[in-house]
Amino acid sequence: MSKRPTLSFWQIWNMSFGFLGIQFGFALQNANVSRIFETLGANIEDIPILWIAAPVTGLIVQPLIGHASDKTWNRLGRRRPYFLLGAIFASLALLVMPNSPALWVAAGTLWIMDASINVSMEPFRAFVGDMLPDEQRTMGFAMQSFFIGTGAVVGSLLPYVMTNWLNIPNTAAEGIIPPSVRWSFYIGAAVFFAAILWTVVSSKEYSPEKLKEFEADEMKTKETSTLYHEKEVAGSQFIKVGGTFGLVGLLIVALTRFLHLKEELYILGGILLLFAVLMLVAVVLKSKKGEESALVEIFSDLLRMPLTMKQLALVQFFTWMALFSLWIYSTAGITSHVYGTSDTTSKLYNDGADWVNLLFGVYNGVAALIAFALPVLAKLTSRKITHAISLAIGGIALAAIYLIEDPNWLILPMVGVGIAWASILSMPYAILTGSLPAQKMGIYMGIFNFFIVIPQILAATVLGFMVQDLFNGEAIYALVFGGVSMAVAAVMVLFVKDVAAEKQTY
Repeated sequence: MSKRPTLSFWQIWNMSFGFLGIQFGFALQNANVSRIFETLGANIEDIPILWIAAPVTGLIVQPLIGHASDKTWNRLGRRRPYFLLGAIFASLALLVMPNSPALWVAAGTLWIMDASINVSMEPFRAFVGDMLPDEQRTMGFAMQSFFIGTGAVVGSLLPYVMTNWLNIPNTAAEGIIPPSVRWSFYIGAAVFFAAILWTVVSSKEYSPEKLKEFEADEMKTKETSTLYHEKEVAGSQFIKVGGTFGLVGLLIVALTRFLHLKEELYILGGILLLFAVLMLVAVVLKSKKGEESALVEIFSDLLRMPLTMKQLALVQFFTWMALFSLWIYSTAGITSHVYGTSDTTSKLYNDGADWVNLLFGVYNGVAALIAFALPVLAKLTSRKITHAISLAIGGIALAAIYLIEDPNWLILPMVGVGIAWASILSMPYAILTGSLPAQKMGIYMGIFNFFIVIPQILAATVLGFMVQDLFNGEAIYALVFGGVSMAVAAVMVLFVKDVAAEKQTY
């Protein structure tokens, strides 16, 4: 049999279950790390640069793990060894984070935590591409969205539940993380590891030989102009692209230096310069070893990525710029704009921060509930239309937070954000996998992550400047900016080529 077998509901359930733990930990990180940083003495304008750990580790770790998992085959399989390794280290980091004695310790732990989460998370996207036929991939990613939403609901709500249901204090002395946050992270560590272990034990994987057999059958029905082609990438292309990034990086560094712009911009320029240097190193390695080097293979595949992936890259850029604005500035924006305080030691601030946790739970809960409705809407319209509608709703909702004065009404825009979040976690990946070869699924999922983390790096380097200098320190405007960015993504997705759109049953 050369076609991937159709899997049962419970098989898809088991192979996606690990995402429950991943998002449980990720939700605790998203909703509480800014709070931890502020508690340990970070200034509001410094928070974005402290968050730089998340996108930088994703930029480095995901393509490397994707490349490695494509070439791995052992007793645990192809992707599952990385699920388990990441779970071990992420769980340990979750235990350390709320006990950080100083800001630099918390920032360093965030690097370790985010790198470990990326090690577990990246192969999960490729896992769906490996295991499911085209007609089940939208359902597979929808199942991941369900577990992401469910895990995030509980993870986001834990500090609120600890305080309001279990009477565990949500305040502490200056510089000390409240007990409700600490215990939430301890529970998160246990759930993260247990959920990943369930997927590792309950799921099996196809061998590399079987995957090649499946792919040969699938390629017969797909439009070749939009697919990956393993053609030789000339060294001159490496030099051209690397040189362009290097010049842009130098320009950013020079403008920052001579115009006395925010120092955070040095990081953006430095990353672009590093990218240029690595491209030049890849040219040298390519001339000696061809594409045997992991660095050369990653950059070669980046330069020959399919048309669909290039189009989705722009959509992802604006989408994740919006999400990073939400994650960084939701606590600061809502506590200052709606609750009227920025005093991290006050009960009013901490009540507001707990309410933000609950709001994160709302949008993740909506995402979990709506996850299985999206494949139905995609069948009635298309995956592109479904994603465009969802992003438009999310963008309007995010910007509308500015208009709300009563905290209770903040639940309404979070419903809209939840609809967008469910689609963000499924539709782009369902569209993308149809244009990727089985033997490159992992590395391309890692490269695709570039277009998630690059806007995050940009956000981390420029949002602090925007809030401080353009928005007069009012963090709420960062959320409005995020809403506009998501609306732009909604328009751009309409121009994406969905390779299997006319042949696929969603």
